[in-house]
Amino acid sequence: MRTDLGKMPFGGDYNPEQWPREIWAEDMRLLKEAGVDMLTLNVFSWATLQPSEDTYDFSQLDDIMNLVRDNGMRVFMATSTGAHPAWMATRYPEVLRVEFDGKKRKFGGRHNSCPNSPVFQHHSAALAEALAKRYQSYTNISAWHISNEYGGSCYCENCEKAFRVWLQRRYGSLEKLNESWNTSFWGHTFYDWDEIVVPNLQSEHFAETRTMFQGISLDYARFNSDSMMENYKLERDAIRRVIPDAQISTNLMGFYKPLDYRKWAKEMDFIGWDNYPSYDDPYYRTAMCHDLMRGIKDGQPFALVEQTPGVSNWHPYSALKRPGVMRLWSWQAVAHGADTVMFFQLRRSIGSCEKYHSAFIDHVGTSETRVFRELKILGGELAHVGDHLLNSRTNAQVALVFDWENWWAIEFSAGPSTELRYMKEVMRYYEALHALNISVDFIGADSDLSTYKLVIAPVLYMTKTGHAERLKEYVRKGGTFLTTFFSGIVKEDDRVVPGGYPGELRELLGIWVEEIDALPPDKHNRIVWSGKTYKAGLLCDLLHARGAEVLSTYLDDFYRGMPALTRNRFGAGEAWYVATALEAPFYISLLKSMCDTLEIGQVMQVPPGVEATRRSKDGRDFIFVLNHNETEVLIETDRGMETGMVDLLSDRILRKGEAFGLEAKGVLVLTSGE
Repeated sequence: MRTDLGKMPFGGDYNPEQWPREIWAEDMRLLKEAGVDMLTLNVFSWATLQPSEDTYDFSQLDDIMNLVRDNGMRVFMATSTGAHPAWMATRYPEVLRVEFDGKKRKFGGRHNSCPNSPVFQHHSAALAEALAKRYQSYTNISAWHISNEYGGSCYCENCEKAFRVWLQRRYGSLEKLNESWNTSFWGHTFYDWDEIVVPNLQSEHFAETRTMFQGISLDYARFNSDSMMENYKLERDAIRRVIPDAQISTNLMGFYKPLDYRKWAKEMDFIGWDNYPSYDDPYYRTAMCHDLMRGIKDGQPFALVEQTPGVSNWHPYSALKRPGVMRLWSWQAVAHGADTVMFFQLRRSIGSCEKYHSAFIDHVGTSETRVFRELKILGGELAHVGDHLLNSRTNAQVALVFDWENWWAIEFSAGPSTELRYMKEVMRYYEALHALNISVDFIGADSDLSTYKLVIAPVLYMTKTGHAERLKEYVRKGGTFLTTFFSGIVKEDDRVVPGGYPGELRELLGIWVEEIDALPPDKHNRIVWSGKTYKAGLLCDLLHARGAEVLSTYLDDFYRGMPALTRNRFGAGEAWYVATALEAPFYISLLKSMCDTLEIGQVMQVPPGVEATRRSKDGRDFIFVLNHNETEVLIETDRGMETGMVDLLSDRILRKGEAFGLEAKGVLVLTSGE
């Protein structure tokens, strides 16, 4: 997000239309006291902006925009299209979504619009264009915010018809479609495009992720993501017709399964995302979400668009953020690539489902709250740091492959285990690398691999066209690649690659997987690695080495002695295969050994529960030290630090060899004393 602030924007969602005008001026005073300089406006105002099909009324928004401009605030301008007005649902019921079970929705909630409704598409794009024309002269608009938290899916007749068109473009002919979907199975051959119906509980599914035709359901997942992306592009393009150089984005939701965010990222000027971890989420999972949001845009800084100042009202237990946690989590986002620190919301609502969601200004309406005081401190720190961190980058030497289509295909798969979860398997590797304080980039199947020493692709079930060859070339030139069980099984159409598992990866890995054993949660096998025994579970590949070196074998069952961990020399590099799921300490041991061999260094050695990350800019490093513990920890500055480093937050100089205490939930941003 481009601004002329000379610092990271600080602020968030502001909804003055929900409040009497008499308090707007006081809101401005309080927000400026907290250091706020960026407001997300107009997120859910469609009904006010367009009271009828033929009428726009911008009078209230004009007053809000003028108020904000007069108070020197920048604006992240939303298009309000996340919730259509009631008149649209009444006059055009075809805009309403149909659920997975075939139930037709009525007006209510939000994200209740069919993405393939021509009426919705027309009116949403028209509103975006009208807003751009109305406010194109407002130089304090830093960026445009399309809709809000796109999500869900629809199974109505609009979508069914659009799905057929999408399929014709993808396959070109019914012959190709029938081949890709393997429709000779169960007599599903299609002879006319109109015979194809949406895959849901009325047709191919017997549960949300249990489907009788994986190819059909996989294509519908692709289609659904593309449909919503087209809605985004319609509004984006409408704004661009008026303001060609507008910065345009929307707010994503981390590991959100229904939408292929890597594909979406190509259509966004910058990534915006909403961070709402649960009270009991481990801090490495939040870090993983941040790294994903940075990774989908090839390492570019992202905008933290929403987080809660205190309590999130929609979690099962609306626990308060303890003192220091809001500041800690905000700096954690910056540590992993954020160039803004923004929140939902700035003033707390008095009605409806978010009235107990925290805000800068609470129901009491003053600055005399713990949350406000903490936000004021954070705002001061962001002002103090200035532009030092803006547009700095994370230069990781390790990459994790994460692919949405692979995610969908794995969890649509009819076997081998209903316990197999793609994210969980990716997290095993991320958690270990995070514990070692080794920076990670998330990449896609089409990403450049040349800058990485180690590429890890857990459960690479689907090998997309050209991916196996890129991996071979990467390893042949000296790279190190690691993948796992249930990899190389299918191509994009979810049909098995003949010739034995792991398909196109067999030569690279130097193995052949003959069978896959799925173990129930209460069963396990064992392996030995580096002198220690680890439990093995979930899936156990029964494999044969075909050139690969066997580093560990199974200890139990009829496949005792068969390889469980292999390494294959391929050209100047190596390809590793982990044939089963193991206990967390195994991954730390394995990855530490591999990273030590590859000379991939830790950012910094710190005590358990402390996170260390690095961003770099113009040859200067910024090391973030984040204490997630409930107690003070001792930081030793002779580990990974330069002489004369300074903490940007306090201006304290830390000399090499000095040891000092970092308080519970404490944060350091260290750089050279230049």
